Amino acid sequence: MSVEMTVLVTPVFVLLALLVVLCARTASARIDVDAAASAAARAASLARTPGAARTAATEAAAAALVGRSVTCARLSVPVDTSAFRRGGTVAVTVRCAVTLSDLGLLGVGATRVVEASATAPIDVFRQVQP
Repeated sequence: MSVEMTVLVTPVFVLLALLVVLCARTASARIDVDAAASAAARAASLARTPGAARTAATEAAAAALVGRSVTCARLSVPVDTSAFRRGGTVAVTVRCAVTLSDLGLLGVGATRVVEASATAPIDVFRQVQP
């Protein structure tokens, strides 16, 4: 009887373990993408032009995610430079498509998009060009 119970209970425990891994990976990805958004917003706020801010934000987000636990299948970094002036702000959103297909859970898509936003102020004494 114990063998039959083991055979019936083992798949349930494996499924629960995979579900825990899914939750942990998603939470870790959210933390890493949030840190990348903050780094990207800070880098964009130090740029002198809106174009340079977009480039700096994209590079900073990609660099912040290198070596982290998250691997992005697709990385998108839209930058809002509508308030790019002295004393203004720059807002950055980082979207990362995290690959989850290796977990093999039914009902879980191959990727899950994790998104984070951050805003950084532009120094009032900084010289910027619109």
